[in-house]
Amino acid sequence: MKKLFFPLLIATFLLSAASHYGHWGSAIEFGFAGLAILFAAGLLGKATESVAHYAGQRLGGLLNATFGNAAELIISIFLIKEGLFEIVKASLTGAIIGNLLLVLGVSAFAGGLKYKEQKFNVHLAGQNASLMLLGIIALFIPAIFVKTEHISDENTMTMSIIVAGFLILAYFGWLVYSMVTHKDLLEDHVDTQADHGEEPEWSKRTSILLLIFATVLVGFISEWLVHTLDTFSSRFGLSDLFVGAFVVAIVGNAAEHSAAVMLALKNKMGAAVEIAIGSSLQIALFVAPALVFISLLFTDHMNLIFSTIELAAIGVSVFIATSISRDGSTTWYEGKLLLIVYAILGVAFYFV
Repeated sequence: MKKLFFPLLIATFLLSAASHYGHWGSAIEFGFAGLAILFAAGLLGKATESVAHYAGQRLGGLLNATFGNAAELIISIFLIKEGLFEIVKASLTGAIIGNLLLVLGVSAFAGGLKYKEQKFNVHLAGQNASLMLLGIIALFIPAIFVKTEHISDENTMTMSIIVAGFLILAYFGWLVYSMVTHKDLLEDHVDTQADHGEEPEWSKRTSILLLIFATVLVGFISEWLVHTLDTFSSRFGLSDLFVGAFVVAIVGNAAEHSAAVMLALKNKMGAAVEIAIGSSLQIALFVAPALVFISLLFTDHMNLIFSTIELAAIGVSVFIATSISRDGSTTWYEGKLLLIVYAILGVAFYFV
């Protein structure tokens, strides 16, 4: 399969390009774009994992989450350009719950089938839980004040910009805390031992070049994918909420899916948790706020007010993910519980 990966990547990219510029129809264009971005995101995940080997586990986890979210960020920018704010917010919601429930769930389940119990840094798990709660508070408070009409429409955008600024400040503070001042406290010695003697597939230079190459591919394919969403969802009777929260989010997070599961199967659950939960934190504390500022570059501006359904989904996901991961260990049964909650939310979103 490794020998076929690059030919399949190039083939799906060319087919996606041909269907887009040849106007083969929204369903075909969406199918080829979705397939192509899966391969591109897979390369993104593999290249990031290889770079992570040279950068270390903590920085590697951050890089994996960051470049894994590149597809989500790029897709969202093109959606904002088109004025499709509801799909953007739904896709952000889907990215958060997808990482907390689907990515973490599959990783814990797959790793748990191979190892009876997988452990990781307890202090890191506790800090992640606190940051997830901060993300919920920051999204919940503005929405409640706006929806109960305590804040006027004129002030909603101003409040969104201020809250977005605080979230970005909190995120960079976390980077300093986790990468500089308390780096040793958060180091996962279990993952370090599991990584001993393992060599990456590519050299450092090749890994970086492939990382850049994969990001460029994701950028092109994301734009093609966005142009098909409106007609695709209308044709198949799917709501913007479902398309954004599950279809776009699953496709956009393919890199995290593959990388986290591979790490869990190597008994590097700490790194898998760092990718899954770290990616959700990055979406809530950096990507969503950054998109608020990016939207100011366009005619229409996006606020930080999520719907009640989206807030409920994020809140439920944070609650169970925190409950399961806070003790610094996971089993296959806990992974199964996360997947069940994800399936329940998927059914509920489908019928909206």
